[in-house]
Amino acid sequence: MKKFLIILTTLLFVGLSSVVKADDKTSAIVGHVITQAIQGNEMDHAEVMSNELTALMHKYSIEMTTVLLQNMPNILDSISAQLRQELDKQYKCSLQGDYKNKDCS
Repeated sequence: MKKFLIILTTLLFVGLSSVVKADDKTSAIVGHVITQAIQGNEMDHAEVMSNELTALMHKYSIEMTTVLLQNMPNILDSISAQLRQELDKQYKCSLQGDYKNKDCS
């Protein structure tokens, strides 16, 4: 029964990795976890998950930085337009003197 589970797990892992096209790191980690589970060795699954989540956060933060840099001109244009509107409003309100309309109250 144990050999059957090992073979089934291995076939499932090989099948999924070919469909998902897992990278070498992921394949190595999954293989290690399966090997440790089959051998009955104690393993800190929370630490493995934490390390994987840290690696994913690093990957996505780099991607987010790249996207942010690509869109920086649009972001700066939007901020610049908002600042111009606010400064224009402040200037107009300063010219009104004692009379203040609803925008300047």
